[in-house]
Amino acid sequence: MRQTAQPAPRRLLRHLPLIAIVLVAVVGAVTLRDYLSFDTLAANRQALLAYREAHYAAMAAIFVCIYVLIVAFSLPGAAVASMTGGFLFGLAVGTVLNVLAATIGAVVIFLAARAGLGAMLTARLEASEGAVKRLKDGLRRNEVEVLFLLRLVPAVPFFAANLIPALVGVKLRNYVLTTALGIVPGAIVFTWIGVGLGGVFDRGETPDLSLFREPFVIGPILGLCLLAALPIVIKALRGKPEEM
Repeated sequence: MRQTAQPAPRRLLRHLPLIAIVLVAVVGAVTLRDYLSFDTLAANRQALLAYREAHYAAMAAIFVCIYVLIVAFSLPGAAVASMTGGFLFGLAVGTVLNVLAATIGAVVIFLAARAGLGAMLTARLEASEGAVKRLKDGLRRNEVEVLFLLRLVPAVPFFAANLIPALVGVKLRNYVLTTALGIVPGAIVFTWIGVGLGGVFDRGETPDLSLFREPFVIGPILGLCLLAALPIVIKALRGKPEEM
């Protein structure tokens, strides 16, 4: 039997979290771009360092909360936030805080998208046939590998890697695992740059993000991409008897 359509207010309610995120993202892109910047960090660095020395745990908690909001609402300044983690807390602690905050923010936007559009698209995928069904089944068999690739491939924007999995109905457990592990290489590089921000500001310069193009950085990341893709290739070449 055909399922009864949900009342319009209930359907709208399911979309409210994602609608709120989109609205805040649009407003934030216009109003916060000049505030979530290296200039703001440079102008306030002494106050931030002093507060960190006096209230280390509180500063770490505030930093994580702000970073979560930046990621969850796709606000400008994620790169600045990552480098701020290194500037304030050093490479080890800064990387941990960056990964923790980015993962929490990514989960927030994932859940918001899955509750609305994601639920609708997943239901359509489950009922699909033909080429769409084969694509869906392939994604299910290689879910973890595909999610790792989304995180590791430098060309995939972070917000896209947050939204796409929610729209195709991947498991939350796999999403959290691959997000927390997949963003580590990039987080280390951003945090590493942030550790040296003090000297950069003293020279009146801006951070050099060309480090990401250096072979000793991009090489290992591309190597991880190949490792993540290898199981997919092997499965495709090996095939399954029931698919022949």
